[in-house]
Amino acid sequence: MGGGKGGADFDPKGKSDNEIRKFCTEFMRELSRHIGADTDVPAGDIGVGGREIGYLFGAYKKYRNAFEGVLTGKGLDWGGSLIRPEATGYGLVYYVSHMIHYASNGIESFKGKTVAISGSGNVAQYAALKAIELGATVVSLSDSKGCLIAKDHVGVTKELIGQIADLKLKRKALTDLHSAEGNLSSKFDYKPGARPWTHFSKLDIALPCATQNEVSGDEAKALVKAGVKFVAEGSNMGCTKEAIDVFEESRMCSTSTTKGMRTPF
Repeated sequence: MGGGKGGADFDPKGKSDNEIRKFCTEFMRELSRHIGADTDVPAGDIGVGGREIGYLFGAYKKYRNAFEGVLTGKGLDWGGSLIRPEATGYGLVYYVSHMIHYASNGIESFKGKTVAISGSGNVAQYAALKAIELGATVVSLSDSKGCLIAKDHVGVTKELIGQIADLKLKRKALTDLHSAEGNLSSKFDYKPGARPWTHFSKLDIALPCATQNEVSGDEAKALVKAGVKFVAEGSNMGCTKEAIDVFEESRMCSTSTTKGMRTPF
């Protein structure tokens, strides 16, 4: 149950399936010496989806002559688990649901809350879908090139998330996203090179789901100023130390007008 992370400087964007397969095969040639069902079990992360896990698992099986649970995220017909793609995003939202329930003494829920989410990969997509299902309005998504900020009260829809999922499978950016009616500029502002955290005057929940250190101290201050009471990380180490300090200070100093309200964050 280690917490280690590793990777490579290979950029899959713009590469063919065959180029990605060749890289995964050669990467596993060395990696297979250091992992195993009873040693270490890696999982996919940024830039690694079901296709890459398939290439890696096939190479592992070839080099070690073993069919075993050595990689997380495998297909269902070769050792994978049901609901694995949804697990992290759904789990994040379930966790925040308990935070809200605890802080409000059972009075509040996701219903009616505005939620800012960063990222547009697996975790962000399913976190957004579950938040919408529970009655929240998701007002942002992002990728490495910029972020989408909702202009209206509808926010991100399930249909839009489906389009984004298809887009990401093709290794494309949010800038390539178009709705059936054309450009999404009527419903969203696109902020190139930006993260979503500083673009709201009012917000309830922030869910960083992109990468590490994606919420800075200044961005944390902007979230607190916007009224955010609940922050949970879908990404690994999403908040910097400075951001955590801001949230903790706000939590310790906050008082609520709601009788019996417990402190958030």
